[in-house]
Amino acid sequence: MGTLDGLKLSTAKKPAHIPAIVFRRNKLSTQLWQQIQLAKSQIDGTTFAVKKFRTVKDKETGVRKSVEVNKRLREWWFKNEQGKVCVAIKYGSRLIELAKGKHSVECENVEGLVKALTVIKSAVEAGELDAQIESASGALKLGFKK
Repeated sequence: MGTLDGLKLSTAKKPAHIPAIVFRRNKLSTQLWQQIQLAKSQIDGTTFAVKKFRTVKDKETGVRKSVEVNKRLREWWFKNEQGKVCVAIKYGSRLIELAKGKHSVECENVEGLVKALTVIKSAVEAGELDAQIESASGALKLGFKK
């Protein structure tokens, strides 16, 4: 047991299921990370693409295979009437209300946009927007019911 003496051993086990709110929080955090990277690439003048796998069927042989394609990313930010950059946070197709009646954050430029997105991402990971995520998720679910 001499080689394991330097490690801190514990009885922790990986949970079988994560809570729904943690799953939603992680999903929004990933989307925010993509928006941050998209904004940074716009500043640098480069392109940013997220890859995903898509299953296609070969017309000649009829065999299905996975092909790597670029995921379509849309910018969450826009310019308002004063020429300032505004960003609205989305969960699915629903806007998240950051404060009572306020859905977007106004920034001076794209560099400020990256800072704002980073702050929002840390707020999401800390659980500060759980109620808004829950209501947006519920609204999305209602759209799928007939």
